[in-house]
Amino acid sequence: MYSKPSNLQYFLFSFVSLLFLRYAASTYFETPQQMSLGVCTTVDQPNPIASIYPNNATGTLNGTVAIIPISLALARQLIPSQYGILEHAYRALLPDFPQGMYPAIVQALHDHEVQAFGYKIDDFSRTGIEFPFVDLLNDNHTSFKWAPSLIMSAGHDIALKGAADYGTNVFPAFFDPGCDAYSAVPHAEKPGTTYFSGRSLNGAEGITTLFSSTEDELFPLSFFQNFTNQPTFADGKTCDNMIRLFNTSVTTAPNGIERVKGTVRANIHPFGEEQEWSGVYGLRMDTAFIENNYLSCEDFRGYDGLE
Repeated sequence: MYSKPSNLQYFLFSFVSLLFLRYAASTYFETPQQMSLGVCTTVDQPNPIASIYPNNATGTLNGTVAIIPISLALARQLIPSQYGILEHAYRALLPDFPQGMYPAIVQALHDHEVQAFGYKIDDFSRTGIEFPFVDLLNDNHTSFKWAPSLIMSAGHDIALKGAADYGTNVFPAFFDPGCDAYSAVPHAEKPGTTYFSGRSLNGAEGITTLFSSTEDELFPLSFFQNFTNQPTFADGKTCDNMIRLFNTSVTTAPNGIERVKGTVRANIHPFGEEQEWSGVYGLRMDTAFIENNYLSCEDFRGYDGLE
């Protein structure tokens, strides 16, 4: 495992201050569906590593992570021009990936039992489209993941501010389901069909996914391990080191990882208009994570993104 030491004093101050703000404010907010955060009950599994890493931010991420093949030319238009794209890096992992294409990533996630230094925060949902294998340091080697925008649970001050501090475009939203990573579609034609939707409260931004179980294995698990563990940035001033662990009980349990294929509809920056992709391949999975916040991006020079 690779991790850099976090700035504990800064994180602790930020974490505790926002925790106070969270509970000093109104506990509930009403969505257009008249759903209250307070009545939700999740089926997510408990955080299995909190006691092992008490002085780190830990939790679980349950949800769907999928690869959206877009043209390399479009990726070049979307990713800021000062950053290169490490095509050789993703082709080393996916030698049969179509020429002229680039693997954008959609993540539709529920953060559960997030805690650090003995403090816990409420669960929240988030979704966005991310761009891995970005050459932030211009060294033609180190892969970073650019995450310019996030749709996140409205009313969750800690999560919203935490993302905004990286320069991320943050859109407070309501989610369906409200307290889980996805929900089963009743009477679906395909087995294991689930949906997930996040919609901005104040704008047109939104992401909706519909995935079904599949026997196909289009991309190896090692590829998911690589790009999910790349340091993440938005404005390039600081980086987030979220280490997703694929060897804990929540992942190795039966159905801890399921292969899925489906459709993604998204209206989110940096895309200029609503997009829809079908035949998108991904994984439904639950992983524990350790997170180190607000780190120098330069300190990751040479990092390969692997657990």
